[in-house]
Amino acid sequence: MAKLTLQEQAEKVLQEAEAAGLKQNFFFRTTFQRYITQMNMLQQLEEALKGDGVIVTKAYVKGRENIYTNPAVNSYNATTTAANQTVKTLIAILDAFKGEGENHSKLQAFIDKINE
Repeated sequence: MAKLTLQEQAEKVLQEAEAAGLKQNFFFRTTFQRYITQMNMLQQLEEALKGDGVIVTKAYVKGRENIYTNPAVNSYNATTTAANQTVKTLIAILDAFKGEGENHSKLQAFIDKINE
């Protein structure tokens, strides 16, 4: 099985969302867009870490260098945590609109109220 690119994986998620009637849903679209943004950020942070490494040095006025953890490590970890939470939300939205899980009726009632 060939490895899918992030774009190909995103297209598969959109196909699933369309099958569930969610492709134009505000909650799904905004959450999905946030997830794509987070994934793009993670790719850039990974490239920065590969290029600069995990350890960086900083020179002070007197020329001495101190070793530090690359600040991109903290950003990468925080973005990964946020992306994981976002994907959990996407799965919950998909499940709710497919009619799975206990939140389906609450979510459907909320959507019906919005569409009145």
